[in-house]
Amino acid sequence: MNRQPDNLQNEWVHLIPLKPEDFEPLYRVACDPLIWEQHPNPDRYKKEVFEIYFQGALESGGAFLIKDTKGGVIGCTRFYGYNENDSEVNIGYTFFSRSCWGKPYNKSAKQLMLNYAFQYVESVLFHVGAGNIRSQKAMEKLGAIRVGEKTVAYYGETPKENIVYKIKRFNWLS
Repeated sequence: MNRQPDNLQNEWVHLIPLKPEDFEPLYRVACDPLIWEQHPNPDRYKKEVFEIYFQGALESGGAFLIKDTKGGVIGCTRFYGYNENDSEVNIGYTFFSRSCWGKPYNKSAKQLMLNYAFQYVESVLFHVGAGNIRSQKAMEKLGAIRVGEKTVAYYGETPKENIVYKIKRFNWLS
């Protein structure tokens, strides 16, 4: 599975493989403290903390810059934790500008990623911060099932408690 395909787009979003030169336009979105208020790492709006997130995204080999159909940068997401033996991959580290909240951007990006991933794997997992109610509700609206809890060590940050959600190919396609 290529975790960073070139052409994932629909009528709402275009997912473009993340590059080092994307830092400044993406940080202009990420510097809003309200984006991170429920996140396990609520200081990610600070430039020095966001730099760690961004470096992890680049090194993951599966990160995308999210643009709207007009070409504006609106967020970031990634594939990670690909496990060929278990036929699983994770989708996460996703955030959007507040102007996208309550609109189809997140769902559209996840649908693109799920449709792509299910060409290669049987299950997709999501780690959502235990206190991130907004993202937990978004997972449930997408049809993800809560399957447990896990302590997750985000790149360069201290481990945090997360809720694990899963979508199986059979459930997504039926």
